[in-house]
Amino acid sequence: MELYQYMVSAVVSFLASVAGAICGIGGGVLIKPILDACGGMDVAVVNFLSGCTVLSMSCYSVGKARISGSCLVEGRTGTLLAAGAALGGMGGKMLFQAILFQAKDPGRVGAIQAFCLLLLTLGTFAYTVKKGQIRTFQLSGVPVCLLIGAGLGVVSAFLGIGGGPINLVVLFFFFSMDTKTAAQNSLYIILFSQAASLLQTLWTRTVPPCGLGPLVVMVLCGILGGAAGRSVNRHLTAEKVDALLKGLMVMIMGICLYNMWLSASVRV
Repeated sequence: MELYQYMVSAVVSFLASVAGAICGIGGGVLIKPILDACGGMDVAVVNFLSGCTVLSMSCYSVGKARISGSCLVEGRTGTLLAAGAALGGMGGKMLFQAILFQAKDPGRVGAIQAFCLLLLTLGTFAYTVKKGQIRTFQLSGVPVCLLIGAGLGVVSAFLGIGGGPINLVVLFFFFSMDTKTAAQNSLYIILFSQAASLLQTLWTRTVPPCGLGPLVVMVLCGILGGAAGRSVNRHLTAEKVDALLKGLMVMIMGICLYNMWLSASVRV
């Protein structure tokens, strides 16, 4: 990896992790499409590095919240969702590997991921804008929590995004959580889904040739970004967090459109 790629990866990982810790979106939803747009790395490498960065950030954020006594994770519901996400994370990684093998073209897989992320973010943005007018639920059944968590885990691992805004919408809609509670529960879910995804990768020996240097740099930046984002979050109101989330979603959709156009241009 060239020096400028190290620098870009470090800056992107740090800033994305700051935003991810503030909003509860994990950071990978920014890291993955931005590094895809920058080019120079295989889609499997970006997926792996993004997942490891998000895992380190979420691990720090969740651990720090528990140690400081400021944890807002809803014990029973959050744990059931996280358990489902762990199973879904392994399934999502298997799905990614299967599609990557069938496509035989990393660029095509990247375009599929960009399209899926665009649709998910668009739907999430529409819900976030109108959420004050939408009736929410407060589910608590074991099967439904595990199933919802599994769905989030599949999306997270397949797209290499950690969780993204889709986690927050699910927590808003199905469990009536407020913004800050949803953010912490989202990071808790992301922690389990990404840990399961990483274990699946190690177990199946499908770790891409990314090199130790980029991995260490991005993981450290993820932890530092998580620490900074957690500090900033304490000083922001729920309304400001919502506003930041909406702005990030607009940016994500723009990057996804660019990545789809870039992929089409390369194939032409």
